[in-house]
Amino acid sequence: MTSITHRIATLFRTKANKALDRAEDPREVLDYSYTQQQEMLQKVRRGVADVATSRKRVDLQINQLRQSSGKLEGQAQKALAAGREDLAREALSRRTAVASQLTDLQTQQASLQAEEEKLTVASQRLQAKVDTFRTSKETIKARYTAAEAQTRITEAVTGIGEEMGDVGLAMQRAEDKTEQLQARAGALDELLASGALEDATLPAGRDDIQAELERVTEGQDVDRELARMKAQLPASDTPPAVEAKGAERGPTDEETTS
Repeated sequence: MTSITHRIATLFRTKANKALDRAEDPREVLDYSYTQQQEMLQKVRRGVADVATSRKRVDLQINQLRQSSGKLEGQAQKALAAGREDLAREALSRRTAVASQLTDLQTQQASLQAEEEKLTVASQRLQAKVDTFRTSKETIKARYTAAEAQTRITEAVTGIGEEMGDVGLAMQRAEDKTEQLQARAGALDELLASGALEDATLPAGRDDIQAELERVTEGQDVDRELARMKAQLPASDTPPAVEAKGAERGPTDEETTS
């Protein structure tokens, strides 16, 4: 049972592969692959844009912290000048916290910058590959189209294509049937002529001998009618050839006796 199931599954896969191979158009597959690569390239570009946007926000925060650090340093100097050491200490303490945040942001900025450069290079390489694939795709599609057209023309000329093959088989069958009908008609004519078959169009009770006698009788009736019509013609209407023939004829027995 397992062996039969395995054979059925194998047969099904074979038939399915053949059906897919007939339905598959390499040009459509290439276009689909090119579309997929373009979508991938767009994702990489969006990734580069996202990283660049994040880096830009970090740059803005760094600039703001630098401005804040400079402001706090100025406040500390003014506080010392005013004799407010406590305010100067507070300003410097806040400046230290800002400097710590600034160091973290600068580290993050460097990381984002490196990631942006990495994605930019990857995007450029992918773009080059997509462009190369597009050129190869169009070349292969053109070659496939030309080969397909050449194959169709050759099949049409030689008659080995599926459609032309069907037409050729139909013509061959028509010729075979025509030859069979011609042979059958010839055989029937021979059988009728030999008397082996009766003519179904003849009335009942008539045979081939009677039919032949009637044809002979019909010929004699025509000859008698023709002779009667010639006898009724006036003497002046007698054809010259007939008169000349009568003039050249010798005397009859009755004329010799008289």
